[in-house]
Amino acid sequence: MSYLPDLEAYLADLIRNRERIAAMATADEWAKRESMPSEEEISKVRRLIHRVKDNLADLTDAERQHLEEATKLVRRSRQVLLGMPHIRQPLPDVRPERTA
Repeated sequence: MSYLPDLEAYLADLIRNRERIAAMATADEWAKRESMPSEEEISKVRRLIHRVKDNLADLTDAERQHLEEATKLVRRSRQVLLGMPHIRQPLPDVRPERTA
């Protein structure tokens, strides 16, 4: 459940990219063919989304509520962990008299 919105966004991106590439009038056919998302990939993502939704439908209300709470917790932790990377400060030179 926590990945369902990401999967749906990914599917929308695949379809949008396929349509955009197909509409390119100036691109060579081989370039379109090589860069276009395959129908197989789109179908796999659709099946995965369908399977996740079917599994969610099979849950009881209590199980679904428990899963939603766990999903919120995972999303909060992802927001904290996926911040901008930072660069460590260089360690101070403990012997400034030494030359490099």
